[in-house]
Amino acid sequence: MPGPESGARCTTPSRNCVRPFLPGDGAADGDVPSVQPKADDVSLKLRLKGEEKKEYSFSFDRVFKPEITQEEVFSEVSEFVQSALDGYNVCLFSYGQTGSGKTHTMQGSGLGDMRGIIPGAIERVGEYKAELEAQGWKYEMRVSFLEIYNETIRDLLRDEEIGEKKHEIKVNPDGSRLVTDLSIVPLEPTDKQAVEDVMNKAAKYRTVKSTNMNDVSSRSHGVFTLHLTAPFMPRATKSSRVCSTCAIWPAVSV
Repeated sequence: MPGPESGARCTTPSRNCVRPFLPGDGAADGDVPSVQPKADDVSLKLRLKGEEKKEYSFSFDRVFKPEITQEEVFSEVSEFVQSALDGYNVCLFSYGQTGSGKTHTMQGSGLGDMRGIIPGAIERVGEYKAELEAQGWKYEMRVSFLEIYNETIRDLLRDEEIGEKKHEIKVNPDGSRLVTDLSIVPLEPTDKQAVEDVMNKAAKYRTVKSTNMNDVSSRSHGVFTLHLTAPFMPRATKSSRVCSTCAIWPAVSV
C-alpha cells in the first residue's frame, strides 16, 4: 500500500478466525472440529477425517478462538483505520470457504455487539474526526460498495429507480484505478443509522443462494471502499490527504 509523501509503508499481517459450530451444522455433543486453535493464539492444528493421528500445523500473526467476539476481532485489526487517517491506502482481505463467516465478520448485523469490521471502522473514523478537525484537518468521507458476480461488476449502492448499469475498470494517467459509473455516496461516520442504512441497502442487492453450508450464502466477491479526503487548512497553509480503505471478501465454494 503506497504511503504519503513521508515514504511507503507496507505490511501484510494475517489473522485466522475459527468459526464455532452452529445449530444448522448437525454437530453432535462431543464432536471435535477438524480445525482447532492452539494455546499460543498464533497457530492452529488440522486433523482430517480418517487421519486423526496425523496433525497439520499452520501459523498466523493471530488466531481467534471460536468464542471470540466481533469487538475483539475489530480491536485486533483496528490499526488499519489509523493508517488510513494517516494518509495510507489500506486493504483488508477476508478469505475462506462458504459458510466460514466472512460476511458476518466484515458486515455483521445491527448496531450492537454483532456489528462487523466495516461499521466498526466507520465509527472509529468518526471518533478521530472531531479530534483531527480541531487540529486543522477537514475530513470528508464517501463510500462505495460493489460485488463481482459471474465476471460482472454490480453496484450495491445504486438508486433503485435507475437500475443496473454496465461498469468497467479504468486506469487513470497517474496509475490509479476506478470503476465507471459507480455510486460513491457521502456518509457521516457519526450517524449510526446512516451507516446501518448503507449496509442494509448493499445487502438487499447482494447475490445470495442457499448452499449446504449456508442458507443465504454470498455468491459474489464483495468490495467495500471507504474514501477519505482531508484538506489541512490552518490560516496560511494548505495541504491534503487522500486515501482509501478497501475491504474485500471473495465467495469461495467448496
